[in-house]
Amino acid sequence: MLPTLTGVGRLTGDPELRFTQSSKAVASIPLAFNSRRKNPQTNEWEDGDVFYIRGTVWERLAENAAETLSKGMEVMVTGDLRTEKWEKDGQKHERSALLIRSIAPNLAFAIAKVSKDAASQQNGQSGAQRPPQGQAQRSRPSSPPADDPWAVDAAQGYSDEPPF
Repeated sequence: MLPTLTGVGRLTGDPELRFTQSSKAVASIPLAFNSRRKNPQTNEWEDGDVFYIRGTVWERLAENAAETLSKGMEVMVTGDLRTEKWEKDGQKHERSALLIRSIAPNLAFAIAKVSKDAASQQNGQSGAQRPPQGQAQRSRPSSPPADDPWAVDAAQGYSDEPPF
């Protein structure tokens, strides 16, 4: 079993999107993870060790990451650590790599407007996958219950005040 990494890193370059011969999207995402600490004597932040790694994402995640992320962004990422090995000009090479399972911008430093991607909207169910056979699909009520204090008031809109 491969070790899993979950952490906060920074993109050291823009994601590079390409497609395999079978038309699967794949993107390389160069990442840096570093430790910062506040020096109690100087009251200044100091950079510690830096761990550089190349992350790889596949299919829709690759396309969405390439469209959303850019160099310098701080991201939260989870993935499996692995070793990539290859041979070039008779020399064997290897490096650590990260097979990314999820990645998102850190909202402490960015504003994100979330929307479904085009591929998830093609199903006619707004991206929801069909339930397996034998399972009923839950339906959402068309409007919130009348006693829901967090519901949107059509006349007033949203309120910043909690309902208590």
